[in-house]
Amino acid sequence: MPASVHREILLRPDRLWDGIADAPVEGLAVLVRDGHVASVAHDLVPGPEADVLDMPGCTLLPGFIDCHVHLLDEGAETGPAAYQTLTAVPVLRTLLRNGFTTVRDLGSAHLPLNVSLRDAVEDGLIEGPRILAAPNILSPRGGHGDKKPDLAQRYGHQIGTLAEGVEGLRRAVREQARSGADWIKFAGGGGFSSPVDSPTSTSYSRVEVHTIVATADDLGLPCAAHVFTDRAVMRAVTAGVRSVEHGCFATPPTYRAMEEAGTFLVPTQYVQTHFLDRLDDDAFWDGSMVFARENYRENAETLREGLLRPARTAVKTAFGTDAGMFPHADNWREFPTLVDHGYTALRALRAATSTAADLLGRPDLGIVAPGATADLVALEGDPFQDITATGRARHVIQRGRPVRR
Repeated sequence: MPASVHREILLRPDRLWDGIADAPVEGLAVLVRDGHVASVAHDLVPGPEADVLDMPGCTLLPGFIDCHVHLLDEGAETGPAAYQTLTAVPVLRTLLRNGFTTVRDLGSAHLPLNVSLRDAVEDGLIEGPRILAAPNILSPRGGHGDKKPDLAQRYGHQIGTLAEGVEGLRRAVREQARSGADWIKFAGGGGFSSPVDSPTSTSYSRVEVHTIVATADDLGLPCAAHVFTDRAVMRAVTAGVRSVEHGCFATPPTYRAMEEAGTFLVPTQYVQTHFLDRLDDDAFWDGSMVFARENYRENAETLREGLLRPARTAVKTAFGTDAGMFPHADNWREFPTLVDHGYTALRALRAATSTAADLLGRPDLGIVAPGATADLVALEGDPFQDITATGRARHVIQRGRPVRR
């Protein structure tokens, strides 16, 4: 959303963390001008036309980045496209006021509606985080993205962006680019919420995965792979994907291969605990989620062990939540979940700032430094001492404009 072009704002928090350093620094102020950080220093003096925003008790950080969200209602694949799109408007506002100034939407089953949402935010029509969009989730028939296989069997109507084989996948990737994709997302393996496959299955052959990644690369588009197991993760890493989504069953040799390849991991850990913690709550699981409950129950022990592994590795971890599979307002809970599973607060916070910006190829984001885009969040408290401070956004600045204060 456009910033106030000539307005200067002087931000004075108790402490500032720049997205990179090992710890925050007390007493620093930030001068914002024309949507960018103009200077960072002690004892900055505001100009005669500047607004001054004092932030007592707060830590100022780069605006958070969630690299794995679903803005559209995951349960509304057969609903009208206009209604699906409108359901995302309050979601965008919620995420922004949580301090998330950028999100990567990793696709829905059908129409490329998130591309229109991206453009609407950019044009200032609606309020929300900056969006990088993978329009849809490419999937084989019977894979994770085949959302309503019963409709296909009964009426011949498929719900999902379904493609197989070299030529079919080349065409599908090109259609995603034609729709305005920033990213290509594909289901290289099954999922917990899949109506047909399981999270331990592998969906595409080596040739098919290489076809997806190579075609995307020809078009200048990076790939994100939905995968859980060693076999599916390694197939994606070998093909050259930029990010592995989930990877919850991966083992140390696979993480070492990711480290060597420079592949990012987006671990989406809170969504897993969200369902694991409710396995015995009958009221939580409705009839449409019977298969998901069984998948979680069958794999619970392996999943819990797997969630502890990535923190012990040097794999580049970028913050992502899978919000949309749980209420978007709770996406900040990924921070304490990462810490509970062995990540330091510093690594978790970098995951949502400078490391996430690196994944997205946006060096102007995820840092507080002169010249950077002025996306900022002020948290009540110090997240280095209490990671739950990430759930207490008190001020949000987007492109130099306060959107929550």
